[in-house]
Amino acid sequence: MQKLTTLTSTVVLLPIDNIDTDQVIPARFLKTTEKTGLGEHLFEDWRYDADGSPKPDFVLNRPESKRSAVLLAGANFGIGSSREHAPWALMDYGFRAVIAPSFADILRSNSLKNGLLPLILEPAVHLRLLEQIEEIPAAQVSIDLASQELTLPSGEKVGFPIDPFSKTCLLNGTDELGYLLGFEPQIIAYEQRLGEK
Repeated sequence: MQKLTTLTSTVVLLPIDNIDTDQVIPARFLKTTEKTGLGEHLFEDWRYDADGSPKPDFVLNRPESKRSAVLLAGANFGIGSSREHAPWALMDYGFRAVIAPSFADILRSNSLKNGLLPLILEPAVHLRLLEQIEEIPAAQVSIDLASQELTLPSGEKVGFPIDPFSKTCLLNGTDELGYLLGFEPQIIAYEQRLGEK
């Protein structure tokens, strides 16, 4: 898993409430167990016409969107079924963080386990950020995970919550299994002591 310490990026705006995981990555693409290749199907039914041609008015089909590592979504992002493919698709597209006022619990958990930061903002701050990006689409935000601080385009700095364990894993670029394996010498020593008794 790639480390996430700091991130400065432009922002893709998709401020729709209650986006469900079947919109993020439709069920017909869930046959794979690979984390790559899903980005091209991210928001498939919103991005493409029935004949497969890109819808020019959808935000991800704009060239500047491909350079963004931050998605600004609406409230309750990721409701619906508990597919781990949703954060896989978001990350394969190029996103490292999704900012929203709230997330579905399972999507939030799956994101953290896969290196994607679900960054929760108070609704009033979320609205200010949305307005700033609408005014200057090329504006950037900066995320400092160690200090749990987001810098808006205006320069305003705001805090965001994250549990200490998930924060440690993201900062070190490790998943839960990797974290446990980091204690392998201590585990082996403990087992050896038990065997000696």
